[in-house]
Amino acid sequence: MMKVTKEVNLKKLYEIDDHLWLEETINLLKGNRLNELDIENLIEELESLAKRDKLAMASLLEQVIIHLLLLDYWHNEYERNHHHWQLEIISFRRQLNKRMTKNLYNYLVDNLDDCYDYCRKYVLKKSGLDTFPLQCPYSLEKILDQDFL
Repeated sequence: MMKVTKEVNLKKLYEIDDHLWLEETINLLKGNRLNELDIENLIEELESLAKRDKLAMASLLEQVIIHLLLLDYWHNEYERNHHHWQLEIISFRRQLNKRMTKNLYNYLVDNLDDCYDYCRKYVLKKSGLDTFPLQCPYSLEKILDQDFL
């Protein structure tokens, strides 16, 4: 393992080994050695982390909506697939609820319409039907509610 020396500063280390950079950054933070931090790359990593969390939550939300739409509107496939769709809804809801924070909840509220637009296009293409509502028929509370099917 590479040891950080005066010759290899954090900015260079970030380009060479981002995992070691992260470990060193954590050590600096724990040691309250804030003046030694690579602030520019730390900000970039924190922004990237926040973006990844939001994208992951939006993706889980979309999966719940897709399966709710299939369950509610694809009547020809209901008998064959409804158990699978219900299990998918339960699984994706659990993942959403386990990761939920106030900030991520607010993000989902703000992006529900955009997520629904994608989901509607997806189920239109998957099912060949054009019976799905133009506006999301589910509130975020219902989408997250483990007892709502």
